[in-house]
Amino acid sequence: MSLLFSPYTMPSPKGDLTLANRIVVAPMCQYSAVDGLAMDWHLMHWGNLFNSGAGLFIIEATAVTAQGRITPACLGLWDDATEAALKDKLNRARALAPALPVFIQLSHAGRKASSSTPWQGGQLLAEDQGGWVICGPSEIPQLPNERTPHSMNAAELQEMIDAFVTAAKRADRIGIDGVELHCAHGYLLHQFLSPIANQRSDAYGGSFENRIRFPLQLFAAVRKAYSGVLGLRLSASDWIDGGWTIEESTEFTARLKAAGANFIHVSSGGISRQQQIAIGPDYQVPFARAIKAHAGLPTIAVGLITSPQQAEAILERGDADLIALARAFLYKPRWAWEAAAVLKGEVHASEQYWRCLPAEAQAVFGAVRIGQR
Repeated sequence: MSLLFSPYTMPSPKGDLTLANRIVVAPMCQYSAVDGLAMDWHLMHWGNLFNSGAGLFIIEATAVTAQGRITPACLGLWDDATEAALKDKLNRARALAPALPVFIQLSHAGRKASSSTPWQGGQLLAEDQGGWVICGPSEIPQLPNERTPHSMNAAELQEMIDAFVTAAKRADRIGIDGVELHCAHGYLLHQFLSPIANQRSDAYGGSFENRIRFPLQLFAAVRKAYSGVLGLRLSASDWIDGGWTIEESTEFTARLKAAGANFIHVSSGGISRQQQIAIGPDYQVPFARAIKAHAGLPTIAVGLITSPQQAEAILERGDADLIALARAFLYKPRWAWEAAAVLKGEVHASEQYWRCLPAEAQAVFGAVRIGQR
């Protein structure tokens, strides 16, 4: 049997969650919310990808406060209105697809908040252009010519922990199966880890132990309040001399495992434009391999994984436990169907699609039968 199409079980305090296969639709920002509210775009987008044949779908970076949004058009889960909108669109999308576990990525953008959408340039918005006050571990802007973020004090750190905890409880209440905390791509939790963004002189800056303190405290608080599958998206390297390293990542993830983490979703970069990324196929897979070997945590590999054979080889080598794709699913929403045809696997599909398969892929949906007269 293809490893990519074999089941995978994720443990949690609430109980085991079994995925039908090891394909993950990675979180992808849609920049299509209004005041944090999920809209019809999300209904269409989720319904489409819930029919993708993947074993797990992760909802895009979802802000835990209004100020934590990357852009004014980012999704949120910080009050009753955003919770109700997300629940409505999620339930309607789920009703239009086979059963599929859904996680959500909870996030705060920190100093990268208050930006315009990518198709409007993606740069920091001035407050008179709809932007807002930004915060971070230190008064260091993302770019030298940008306004300085506010350095968070002890009370604000606790408020941030409370916001993540409350959002996780809201996610649980609306039936989401798991939570991924966003500690990657230069957003707030990653900013605390990296000496590029964190130059504090208190207990939350300086040494490795101090820089991991706030993310670990926040993770522990969410773990205490939330009993479902809980993991973290991590930038395993800043790709900058003097930045966060893979060696620090392996030790940090070992601490996360001790704190009750169920998985690590391994990415990299995003803290600075000075990064020098050795980009290419599988370029982040060695990070996943190192974390899995050192921390013993289930890992999700992501990053320029595009072909079924490539995904299968990663699993065969034991470099990761799950394979995530993002933009590949935007271009080919049925990527998993094609992978199943190549690797002799099976996927679940809505009955309305059962008669669509070409001759070379007749076994992809299993032993389904249709009739007409």
